[in-house]
Amino acid sequence: MNLIEWLTTPFAYPFMVRGMIVALMVGVVAAIVGTFVVLRGMAFFGDALAHTILPGIAVGYLVHGGLTDGLFWWALGSAVVAALGIGAITESGEIREDTAIGVVFAGMFALGIALISLSGNYAVDLAHILFGNVLGVSMRQVVMVGLFGGGVLIVMFAFFKEFVLLSFDPVLAETLRLPTRWLHYLLLLLIAITVVVAIEAVGVALLLAMLITPPATATLLTYRLPRVIGVAAAIGAFSAVAGLYLSFYFNMASGAAIVLVATACFVLAFLLAPARGWLARRHRPPLLSR
Repeated sequence: MNLIEWLTTPFAYPFMVRGMIVALMVGVVAAIVGTFVVLRGMAFFGDALAHTILPGIAVGYLVHGGLTDGLFWWALGSAVVAALGIGAITESGEIREDTAIGVVFAGMFALGIALISLSGNYAVDLAHILFGNVLGVSMRQVVMVGLFGGGVLIVMFAFFKEFVLLSFDPVLAETLRLPTRWLHYLLLLLIAITVVVAIEAVGVALLLAMLITPPATATLLTYRLPRVIGVAAAIGAFSAVAGLYLSFYFNMASGAAIVLVATACFVLAFLLAPARGWLARRHRPPLLSR
């Protein structure tokens, strides 16, 4: 098999075409939103939201009599409730954000497990929620991911300057009379939507990697925020495509393959980045390393 055949063979299968489209969209959207998650130190928030969808998934499954077509909306509703709940608890000033995240995360995750245990016959059917099922997405799911992912990107770029200022200098944002409270809740909602969209590709167990790893890699390669976002999106897209090729040719779980590629990119950048890599820092003159 020559290179062209090796590259084109997967696209002879409709499920690979659909999977590639969804993985690309998820890789780009998660990386761009994840850049602000990294900037604001909200990695635990993204992980918590991924687990708080379980009650919505369980209720949706019961309401729809075992069908999985309507689970997206229930998962989205659960994630939005969790995001707004964390924001409301933190806003009171009595509870720190990490504590509020822990309380909501633990409570909703326990509720999801309790609901699943009441009807154990569908636990296997929901395995794709934990580990992703990008190769099993339907055309309807492709459209849903495109609509919501595109909507998230439009809002992110529409309020880009405001989100940047809120992330780097919230005091100045308050001084300039920006609606910081509204912007904070809007960012929480965008993260919640991204989490639910990304679960189609990599699942709950691997979601955090797609939110955090590409932006973390990009910060090792460049300093300017627009470039960080662009590099993160490129790494997310590359990880999605390369991961699906690995999945196809080596019979590997698709979500895990995507995350492994993203992690490999991070390791290479950590070691070899021209200015901030381990090798560059190791061989830097002492005066310049300070």
